Amino acid sequence: MDKTITPFLWFDGQAEEAVNFYVSLFDEAQVFSIVRYESGPMQGKVLTAVFQLRGQTFMALDGGPQYQFTEAVSFFVSCDSQKEVDHLWNALSEGGDESAQQCGWLKDKYGLSWQIIPDALPQLMSDPDPERAQRVMQAMLKMKKIDVAGLMQAHGGY
Repeated sequence: MDKTITPFLWFDGQAEEAVNFYVSLFDEAQVFSIVRYESGPMQGKVLTAVFQLRGQTFMALDGGPQYQFTEAVSFFVSCDSQKEVDHLWNALSEGGDESAQQCGWLKDKYGLSWQIIPDALPQLMSDPDPERAQRVMQAMLKMKKIDVAGLMQAHGGY
């Protein structure tokens, strides 16, 4: 038996749509299995779906309206470039909510929270010069979607 920890995501009738959407966004993604309700009011809907994004396995459930996602749990996505940040940010925020978020956080159309972070951010924030690192931190705190050029300008060393 596999001894990993798998995030389990509870959806309200949108599990299959959400799984297909998430898998479409990432190059290294796939759906492993879908089990459907065989009878009752949810007949034909996804009971569970197992899928993988960038090597992380997830399970999805169409469980109904009893539970909703909150910002207490989010998925952190490391991005190689501003282009990747822009792609994921634009796709995940469409129909979602980025207005109340900052520092690379957004909520997608299913209510799931994501942090879309370029690899440059932790590199610049860990600069041994505390003044440069602090300037990067202050710049980041003013951003919703993280802008690498803005971070580099604040850093001043590149």
